Amino acid sequence: MSGLKIREVRAFGLRGSTPEGGWSNELRPEDCVHTLIAVLTEGGAVGWGSVFTSEALVKGSLGVLRPLYEGENALEPERVSEKLHQNTFWQGRGGAITHTISGIDMALWDLLGKACGQPVGRLLGGRYRERVRPYASLLMREPEQMADELLPVKAQGFRAFKIGWGPFGKRSVAVDEAIVRAAREAVGPDSMLMVDAGASDAFWPQGYKWALRTAEMLADYDVAWFEEALPPDALEDYVSLRRAASVPIAGGEVLTRRQSFQPWLEAGAFDIVQPDVTKVGGLSEERRIAWMAREHGVRFIPHGWNTAVGLASDLQIASAFADTDLVEYLTGSPFIDELAAGGWKLDADGMLEIPDRPGFGLEIDLDALEKYSGVSAAAALA
Repeated sequence: MSGLKIREVRAFGLRGSTPEGGWSNELRPEDCVHTLIAVLTEGGAVGWGSVFTSEALVKGSLGVLRPLYEGENALEPERVSEKLHQNTFWQGRGGAITHTISGIDMALWDLLGKACGQPVGRLLGGRYRERVRPYASLLMREPEQMADELLPVKAQGFRAFKIGWGPFGKRSVAVDEAIVRAAREAVGPDSMLMVDAGASDAFWPQGYKWALRTAEMLADYDVAWFEEALPPDALEDYVSLRRAASVPIAGGEVLTRRQSFQPWLEAGAFDIVQPDVTKVGGLSEERRIAWMAREHGVRFIPHGWNTAVGLASDLQIASAFADTDLVEYLTGSPFIDELAAGGWKLDADGMLEIPDRPGFGLEIDLDALEKYSGVSAAAALA
């Protein structure tokens, strides 16, 4: 198909409304941790990706990658992405370049879907569902503030909630339980509730015994999974925790590429694995990880603390895997809500429709993109 060679890749760093992360070194609104990628083709078609990395690092990575992707066929995401990986190992695997390849790969899948007139989920193998449940992803606050954090989101129609980071694991066992108790009371017994300790935060203070004791406490509140309960390199402790805990153990958001996930899945470290498409190598890598997880009896539920493009990608891959019945929805972020033209709407059951339009089925609001990137999007895409 003529006109679908890669002409240029543009980066749009998002800033001005960067949401809190609950990190010990907290994000400021003007910090840039998410960057959108636009792959421009000779024929004028544009595909969109997203990178969980600051704009400066993405632009530096694009400078390294440019000789490898210019003129490439935009309809071959897996081959082109693998070419980029194979030829940049000397710059460091798993860092900014891998993250940037993630965004390029996503954009190529978006372009492939548009060229074929099909949603990406169908190109990934087929659609098991037409809608999926989003879980609202929120920060933990002080126990007396949790109802104020959760009830407005529940009023929007969400029926699944994940609370994480903040003071959890950093003060006392009593405070931890008080937060979870307040959250369960706020969302009610019929809502799903998940807990994310955020143990990938800098200098995480807790270890295995805290995690095991906390897991037993969470079981008392019918928590659906315990996420990032341990530091992200503690493989043996994760394996032990998964075997001993009575709640499912989730993790994997900091790992990149399928090679990093393989030892964790083979060792039985997770009940639920959570690769982030904007870091892991894009959809080409994420779907391989998802199949690997399935072969090891592990559920695949994508990590989605990123952007509207990341969410659109997650919806498509959720349609293509039979047991991926949840996606993460970062509530209150303009980078989710405003960058998608028309926004996102929950149905009466608290579900999100999975678009069946070509590609990701996402239209970017160029005015919002200009607002948050400081770049004239229309001019940059010309």
